[in-house]
Amino acid sequence: MVLPQARMATGASGTWVLYVLTDAPPLEWAHHGFGRTCPPPTPEERNAALADLGYAVVDGAEWEWREPRHTPAPSHLQAVIPVRPITSAVIGGSDV
Repeated sequence: MVLPQARMATGASGTWVLYVLTDAPPLEWAHHGFGRTCPPPTPEERNAALADLGYAVVDGAEWEWREPRHTPAPSHLQAVIPVRPITSAVIGGSDV
């Protein structure tokens, strides 16, 4: 896995959350909650959330959707995409 990487998934409550995986501890990952279960956030909403967190999608990359392997409910989807920091303030991959 190449870091940083953005992931969007449904959380335990079923609402959509976007977070940026880095080499920092998971509790320090930048994240954004969309506060809804439906519809899934649009690519424009995801890009805006990433920008607010200090990241942008790597040129030419597209969101890849997957179903987590160990989740019994098929409604728990996950999307991943490589990202890059857009500000020098992002240290260790997180500015949160």
